[in-house]
Amino acid sequence: MSAKTASVALAVTTAFGAASAAAGSDRDRGRESCVVPCSLDGVNPVYHPRIFGNPAFAKTYYGFVQGRDHTWHVIPNCIKPAFIGPCGSQ
Repeated sequence: MSAKTASVALAVTTAFGAASAAAGSDRDRGRESCVVPCSLDGVNPVYHPRIFGNPAFAKTYYGFVQGRDHTWHVIPNCIKPAFIGPCGSQ
């Protein structure tokens, strides 16, 4: 493979890589990820200020409490609602 062919192949690969990275970030913009009551699996509280910015709301509607060390926990015997919407299937 000549140097010219190699540099063209590298440029094409870089362009496709940048395009796919941009598409991935655009795909997730504006879409709120799901927080399921009684489960903190995969949840980063920083990305959900409407829930975790109000500890009373987090406890009442999601079953989450903040400990003394400022980490979030699910309350013991937390009961998931019968219907939790489209997020529950994820």
